[in-house]
Amino acid sequence: MSEQIDAFRKQFIYYKHLADGTIEQLSEAELQWRSDETSNSIAIIMNHIAGNQLSRFTDFLTSDGEKDWRNRDAEFEAVSLSIKDLLVHWESGWKCLFDTLDLLQGIDLQRIVYIRGEAHTVFEALLRQLAHYASHVGQIMLIGKMLRKNEWKSLSIPKGESATHNETKFNKPKTH
Repeated sequence: MSEQIDAFRKQFIYYKHLADGTIEQLSEAELQWRSDETSNSIAIIMNHIAGNQLSRFTDFLTSDGEKDWRNRDAEFEAVSLSIKDLLVHWESGWKCLFDTLDLLQGIDLQRIVYIRGEAHTVFEALLRQLAHYASHVGQIMLIGKMLRKNEWKSLSIPKGESATHNETKFNKPKTH
């Protein structure tokens, strides 16, 4: 696999880790919480990400990323799935993405794929999806942190602990 595809994989794994770390801290009711009727709950965002991944990465190199079987608007309606079924759907989207990355070779990065009829190189399409998922994971984390308040377990460097974190990191051998 090319270094660029490895880099994409690493970043997708990172954002999945952040989302999963948030989801694990919340109850089923908290996953469904919305600040108002126009806002998305974490469950809605999860449903949307999974739907997007399944659409974009099914037959990634050979069909448009916006599949005719996808109902994008329904992804933003209140989620009626149990937490167990929502997590199965969530994991199926990520599996589709990672299975597709497993099949890609460096030479594929310059191939053309389409999203809603718009041409992208594979590199551009992956970059587009990485940015899309990162923005939604940020929403998931913000909602989770607001709900957990003082019980929030930081998924990065906690406030006031940068110096300690850096000292620990810089005292270890450098890794790739």
